[in-house]
Amino acid sequence: MPKGRGAAVQPANRFLNTQLEADFEQVEHDLEYLAELDRPPTEYLPDDSQSIVVANDSPDVGFRWSVNPYRGCAHGCSYCYARPYHEYLGFSAGLDFETKVLVKHRAPELLREWLMRPGWRAETIAFSGVTDCYQPAEREFELTRGCLAVAAEFRQPIGIVTKNALVTRDIDLLEELNAHRAVRVCVSITTLDARLARTMEPRTSSPAARLRTIRELADAGIPTQLMLAPVIPGLNDSEIPAILKAARDAGAGAAGYVLLKLPHSVREIFFDWLRRNYPDCLARVESLVRSTRAGRLYDSQFGRRQCGTGHIADLIADTFRLWRKRLGYPEFAEPLNHTAFRSPTPIAGQLRLF
Repeated sequence: MPKGRGAAVQPANRFLNTQLEADFEQVEHDLEYLAELDRPPTEYLPDDSQSIVVANDSPDVGFRWSVNPYRGCAHGCSYCYARPYHEYLGFSAGLDFETKVLVKHRAPELLREWLMRPGWRAETIAFSGVTDCYQPAEREFELTRGCLAVAAEFRQPIGIVTKNALVTRDIDLLEELNAHRAVRVCVSITTLDARLARTMEPRTSSPAARLRTIRELADAGIPTQLMLAPVIPGLNDSEIPAILKAARDAGAGAAGYVLLKLPHSVREIFFDWLRRNYPDCLARVESLVRSTRAGRLYDSQFGRRQCGTGHIADLIADTFRLWRKRLGYPEFAEPLNHTAFRSPTPIAGQLRLF
């Protein structure tokens, strides 16, 4: 089983007719080779995308526009709903998603081109929709930082969601944006149990580090929100009050949650992880997940996919709302300011691209 990875399987790509299956019969005595397979490296592949801002028409995700400087994510969260997007690239949603990360080297340049468009109305841009913009690759490539520098220059409103403490590296740029009320950082915390986090989301920052991140951002005056996601019935739902309190004590000014979502091959990856790490919880978690999805493991309908339906889903929602109110969180986060946006004057002799 690969060490330090959330997935131990390579589910078939639903778009490909031909699938590869490993056969280790001839190398079963090559212990050195097999040991290497247990530690698959992360490959960074160039992504020559010609645009960086993506439109989203889903009415229940809270943003219309997003920027993903990377595709795939080395955080390796076993439950990640974004895994199936890797199948569009010819990869698997399993190990490929966390070991083959595509890097959009031109991301800051492409963002600048987008913001220079005369028709752009400075709507909030989310970082990111289907990756974590502060995953390990960001330490090397600094594309998120480059994009934030562009956003600060334009005073473009930005919303960030991350599980990585690396976001604090960019407090200087976040402060520039916050001077115009143009930024919010959502720190995602799934559990306070370090062991559970280490196996379920192996390359994210620890729960304690994420709480310190909230504190550091809040101390810098950056609007910071807890994102309790995903809530997994039978595994971490009992932690809702404790996570809300810990984040509030650290300085979080708002909070939200999302129920576990298992589209396509994510269900195979997640339940394989659960079977290997928490076998005693397997039957209960599957039963409770089905109870929130009308007997299925996933419901893609807008309005239901984020929070589920049924008694268990209602109980989770009621618990969250009760403790959110008890701890003094507002019902809604303050909206970002779009009025400060400015399009810098082009350098003399330079023409606009659009």
